[in-house]
Amino acid sequence: MKSIHTKLKLNNKQKTLMAQHAGYSRWVYNWGLSLWNQAYVDGYKPNGHKLREVFTNHTKPLYPWMKNLSSRVYQYAFINLGEAFKRFFQGLAKHPRFKKKGKHNSFTIDNCGKPIELNGWNHKLPFIGIVKSYEPIEATAQKITISRQASDWYLSCSYEFTSGTTPKITDVIGVDLSVKTLATLSDGKVFESVKPLQSMIAKLSRLQYLHRHKKVGSANWRAAQLKIAKLHRKVANIRKDALHKLTTYLAKNHSVVAQAKI
Repeated sequence: MKSIHTKLKLNNKQKTLMAQHAGYSRWVYNWGLSLWNQAYVDGYKPNGHKLREVFTNHTKPLYPWMKNLSSRVYQYAFINLGEAFKRFFQGLAKHPRFKKKGKHNSFTIDNCGKPIELNGWNHKLPFIGIVKSYEPIEATAQKITISRQASDWYLSCSYEFTSGTTPKITDVIGVDLSVKTLATLSDGKVFESVKPLQSMIAKLSRLQYLHRHKKVGSANWRAAQLKIAKLHRKVANIRKDALHKLTTYLAKNHSVVAQAKI
């Protein structure tokens, strides 16, 4: 399996549609979590399937605006809620929490069992319609997730692919992860650490200082919050780029990667 996470090129109408679907998913998830918690207190054993039936038959008809959005969104919201409780009962995660607007902006859709074809720069998504991406994509996925980071929207999906082989420089390589460097290989090659946050700490501190003096919920407060989110996203992208370059180099040039102390 291979995963894709790429930025979408959307107009204002499409951004509004994405935000509506993300809000729909968040609303349903929080509704289900609230009912789940109450049912558990009352001595019942709820699950995602039962909650979805109650929502479909009794709650959804009370909100006409939901008819204008994809029904697959709320179904995946219940699936995600059920998976969250499953991990909680297995001791793998904390108790599910309510999702907040601005922090949890994502939704998942599929094509009702049919594959979703992503070809080139323009992609036809179920219910959403044609969207553009900043890079060409060639993949066939069963479902896709749309998420928001700062002011931009991203498409994520996993798909099957046939991997090829590349000539290996060395069959076995040792990797030492340290504090001063990102990684040092047993053949002497060094990948330097990237510390983008240190170079941007002054700008980040200034933005946070100005942000805390603004009225919560105001237009200026939201604008400052967006600037901080964009800066954090830039830092995260720089770090991801360094890790991708390291892992790609190791995978292409070495058959076996082991931990080493150099």
